[in-house]
Amino acid sequence: MSLFSLIAVFLLEQFKPLDYRSIIGDPLSAWADFIESRFNAGTRAHGMAAWLVAVALPVVLIGLVYGLLYWITPVLAWVFNVLVLYLTMGFRQFSHHYTDIQIALREGELERARGLLRDWQGIAVDGLDSQEIARLSITGALAASHRHVFAVLLWFVLLPGPCGAVLYRLAVIVRDRWVAVTNVAEHNDFSLFAQQVFGIIDWLPLRVTAAAFAIVGDFEDAVYCWRTQPAQWPDRDLAIVLASGAGALGVSLAGAAIDEGALAEPAELGLGEPADADYMQSAVGLVWRATVLWMLLLFLLGLASLAG
Repeated sequence: MSLFSLIAVFLLEQFKPLDYRSIIGDPLSAWADFIESRFNAGTRAHGMAAWLVAVALPVVLIGLVYGLLYWITPVLAWVFNVLVLYLTMGFRQFSHHYTDIQIALREGELERARGLLRDWQGIAVDGLDSQEIARLSITGALAASHRHVFAVLLWFVLLPGPCGAVLYRLAVIVRDRWVAVTNVAEHNDFSLFAQQVFGIIDWLPLRVTAAAFAIVGDFEDAVYCWRTQPAQWPDRDLAIVLASGAGALGVSLAGAAIDEGALAEPAELGLGEPADADYMQSAVGLVWRATVLWMLLLFLLGLASLAG
């Protein structure tokens, strides 16, 4: 069922792209903000209780709905699977930004490319040249492919029905929203539990995504970058994916990292020539090859299950 659900979602996304921000991002962010406003007393214990309400409760409810539909007929359960997965994962959440920037760079429209990058990642873009724009676009696409595709996909496979996909999407949004709120307050540990539990949730997906990039790209360089470079970046966990992806592409993405909407200190990432619009196309190929690898693995797991 997982493989056919994923195929259906990929096809549906091509014919009817989802406006992720208005349909999913903004409502779930409002939900996270609402729970935070009711529970935030500045302690980790309150953050734990809030997380159980904001994330665990919806996951349990989704699981109950899936179980009920499956009891009625597996067809309804499959349709529910496809609907929830369509809402929680997909390339279109970031690919249109990326494609538009790539086209603008190829046509020499540097100012337009800067504006598109600013709208996508919310950073200051004044003075960025074409290589900087390409570099930040590639790192953004690698990160987004993990957050919106591969991590969601893995948890979708690990948990019954669409529970895993909902768990990951809510955990990401709750962590990001609560960290942003508590960072402005002193001695506030409300977001601490959300950060810790998300680190656990994302531990395996990060390494599976990095491994997929290494397998479908330059394996030796990807593993070398994975092992030696993540410690230099603000988000050391996500840097595992970025380093592996850059090494797999054979491109240098060295430069300033994006940290909470601002450019942090320059750091080494990847090996080879500096990024440009051509490498942006190579990054698209890397992500699609990793996706095909995932689909092949799911197909083989399905065959093994049938044989068992």
